[in-house]
Amino acid sequence: MTRSFADVLWRRATRSPDRTAITYLADPSDSRTGSTTSHTYASLHQRAAAIAGLLRATTRPGDRVVLLLPPGLDYVDAFFGCLYAGVVAVPAYPPTSDKQLPQLAAMVANAAPRVVLVPEGLGDFAAQGLARHGVATGGIVFASLDFATGADPVSGVTPSRLAFLQYTSGSTRQPKGVMVTHENLLANSVAIQRAFGHHEDSVGVIWLPPYHDMGLIGGILQPVHAGFPVFLMSPAAFVADPSAWLSAISTYRATTSGGPNFAFDLAVRKVPAEVREQLDLSSWDVAFCGAEPVRAPTLRRFADAFAPSGFRPKPIRATRVAQTR
Repeated sequence: MTRSFADVLWRRATRSPDRTAITYLADPSDSRTGSTTSHTYASLHQRAAAIAGLLRATTRPGDRVVLLLPPGLDYVDAFFGCLYAGVVAVPAYPPTSDKQLPQLAAMVANAAPRVVLVPEGLGDFAAQGLARHGVATGGIVFASLDFATGADPVSGVTPSRLAFLQYTSGSTRQPKGVMVTHENLLANSVAIQRAFGHHEDSVGVIWLPPYHDMGLIGGILQPVHAGFPVFLMSPAAFVADPSAWLSAISTYRATTSGGPNFAFDLAVRKVPAEVREQLDLSSWDVAFCGAEPVRAPTLRRFADAFAPSGFRPKPIRATRVAQTR
């Protein structure tokens, strides 16, 4: 019986241990060179279990753990490690400037975490930055994933237990956390799979931020739930070169990918004709669009611009399925 999302990964690791689960494309050129790092279901399970062991040394079930990590496999490992440990993950966007610290500080103060997971060597920097903005950091453990060693068994987690807190952006008011349970995640994942027709032969390419619901639930959890491989790339890589997104779809024969309305508009404006001619988007069966107002003219322009690349308008789906609230 599947009672939590931890059970989903454990089942995948048990039944299909050698199947590739998640591949990360580290920079915009990766979709062209094939330079990647990957997890099988077994290696993802092992890494998540090791992180669960690290967390259990300093937390109790239900404690909050802030993930102050950049996009990549470490972020994925840490999120599943939280699920395995029975603690509440709090996805957060690592600040790139002091201007972003007040929003992060407000979120951390509200979540009252026991642990903040940070990249190696950045614990003091994060602690000092939060303290400058009024966060009492004395009771918070700032930990690096490099200290996660050894496996720990999956804990029994009930469907009603909180899986993570999804905070609003804080762009117009103080960030507010939405409480998402394992039951919420499982029901949402079933709904997405039914709506999009995902199956184990699907292939995903996702550049969306893993700190928000479309990137986290649609781009990371949905592939694990439905059992298909996904290629991840950073949001910064997409913004710097939108053609990298479409090149990855073409190279890895992705069947499902998408983003907000602006992503389709940016691709039309920034991907030159000579690049479009080299793309093969004929495998793309589900092109989803959501998380902000969906504009039909944008999608029509995208379909027209990439028709020479083999893109068919039929796969476009404007949806709110991937929303958690």
